Amino acid sequence: MAAGLKTIIALSFVLAIGFLLVILSSALFHSYLTLLVVATYVIAPLPNWICGRCANADDFMESAGSAVVDFGRFCTGFLVVMGVALPALLAHCALITVPAMAMSIIGGLLIYGTIISFTMFFQEEQDF
Repeated sequence: MAAGLKTIIALSFVLAIGFLLVILSSALFHSYLTLLVVATYVIAPLPNWICGRCANADDFMESAGSAVVDFGRFCTGFLVVMGVALPALLAHCALITVPAMAMSIIGGLLIYGTIISFTMFFQEEQDF
């Protein structure tokens, strides 16, 4: 019980630092385009979760289930790469500064890492 509480506190702390970095990257440099990174990292696990649920609907269709899971992983990977590439693209186009890009990428990776860690630590095991 205490290990679970310590894990929740640690993940909350890292998540708060990630959000702080992303918000500061937009507020300090007066360009709120870096907040789009938060949206991509929050949405990123959804295709994996939705496709994982759809694949487990029927145990008789093993080949179709694998394709659905692979599609979910592809969409999740695309969104994660977009979360890193979007600030780089905005910095290349001179819409944001390079320090804002760095803060946005680091904060976004902390946010996504926290979401993945939370799902891994608190995943329910299914017994058949």
